[in-house]
Amino acid sequence: MTPEPLFFWESCGQKDRLMSDIVELERRLTAALDRIGLGVAQLSSAAAPIDAPIDAGDTAAKIAELEAKLAEERAVNAQLEERVKALKERQDAQVTDVAQAADATKKQLVRFDRELQKLRQVNAELREINDKLRQVAETHVSEPHLINRAMQAELEALRVTRATDAAEIEAIISELRPIVGGAN
Repeated sequence: MTPEPLFFWESCGQKDRLMSDIVELERRLTAALDRIGLGVAQLSSAAAPIDAPIDAGDTAAKIAELEAKLAEERAVNAQLEERVKALKERQDAQVTDVAQAADATKKQLVRFDRELQKLRQVNAELREINDKLRQVAETHVSEPHLINRAMQAELEALRVTRATDAAEIEAIISELRPIVGGAN
């Protein structure tokens, strides 16, 4: 029996996709910052010596071009930051959903275990009473109170068995509900 994945995105491959998206966004941010740094370096290296005459029209054009590139890079950077933020929010929502599902499953397991323990106890009591009843029957002495207790224990065992089956069915349905809901 293979263990079930701990997190929802592990079972559907979303974790790898989310991580590759984040890595890609980081790569693009780094490239944008490198281009900005290169533009600043070009601007400082393109500065004319103090002794040389400065062409105001050419410098203004270069400044305008670099400012346009800087504005473009800032816009790209802002878009990438928004995408990273959206991915983080989506991942946080999925983690919250998985934690809630795990909590609900834990509560169901506790209830199921309680019912199972009760079933074991009632069955042990039933075996004990039946053993006593068998011993009495072998001696041919009829004791109605033992027969009554045996029947009551058997009825209780049936009730507990039914409750255990209901808890098990509820657990199965709760696991199938997301699958069926996803198919619709």
